[in-house]
Amino acid sequence: MDYHNAVLLKETVDGLAIKPDGVYVDVTFGGGGHSREILSRLGPNGKLFAFDQDKDALVNTIDDDRFVLINENFRFIKRFLRFYGAKEVDGVLADFGVSSHQFDVAERGFSTRFEADLDMRMNQDSKLSAFEVINNYDEEQLRAVLFQYGELRQAPAMARVIVGARKDEEIKTSEQLKAVLKQFLNHQKENKVLAQIYQAIRIEVNQEIEVLKELLLQTPEVLKKKGRLSFISYHSLEDRLVKRFIRNGLFEGEPERDVFGNFEVPLKKVGKLIVPTKEEIKQNNRARSAKLRIAEKI
Repeated sequence: MDYHNAVLLKETVDGLAIKPDGVYVDVTFGGGGHSREILSRLGPNGKLFAFDQDKDALVNTIDDDRFVLINENFRFIKRFLRFYGAKEVDGVLADFGVSSHQFDVAERGFSTRFEADLDMRMNQDSKLSAFEVINNYDEEQLRAVLFQYGELRQAPAMARVIVGARKDEEIKTSEQLKAVLKQFLNHQKENKVLAQIYQAIRIEVNQEIEVLKELLLQTPEVLKKKGRLSFISYHSLEDRLVKRFIRNGLFEGEPERDVFGNFEVPLKKVGKLIVPTKEEIKQNNRARSAKLRIAEKI
């Protein structure tokens, strides 16, 4: 479990209301913590499919006839479940964000703690990296990434400074990027601002918002009636999308209502928002911003 400590482990799997002979999907396999907990609750006829686009996660595969690990992005959930003969499932679990392993391996470029090449690709075969974003996006594109995904008020000025600096030389490493943006990193808020910058670039590199939307749109199709989804988000952009989709089946705007003011939605929420306890946060600091939402297909 050194690879990644599963956040809200019991609560997330409890949310699936596991049936011993059910079929489940863990779309963010990582270290396999949630998958192992699901398998521990399945009977001999149960089945678990897991997705992870990061080849590093394959070392954690589970030797169990009931388990299939798919080395693909979960945006393709429907396609690959059908390939394996599972048109509908009893539950889908997701623990979004970056795994502890990805943060802790310096050369992956996810952490502000290390000097590393600008990378941040969850799928190491992907062509788009942090280097491409920082060095090839125009000023308007950079501004949009930093503002939308990092919620940085100084995004216009940051984008302008990056574009100016890279005219002299390519910005190849995390330390170079920090040096370029030094004027925005005052001592008291340096770590917070850096985290927002890294989050913005990482979301863009991995197309995380688009991928989440694609997953959510497919969940009503892949879930059986009364099937559950149990999703953990780590920042407000993700959580808002999950919350809105559960509430009204849309990402923006309001659904069409009938003459009585009613509207149909594919899902209904189960219980209230769940967050980690102080004890869990103390044991695993990366759990501090986790938010778990559970829903059921109507």
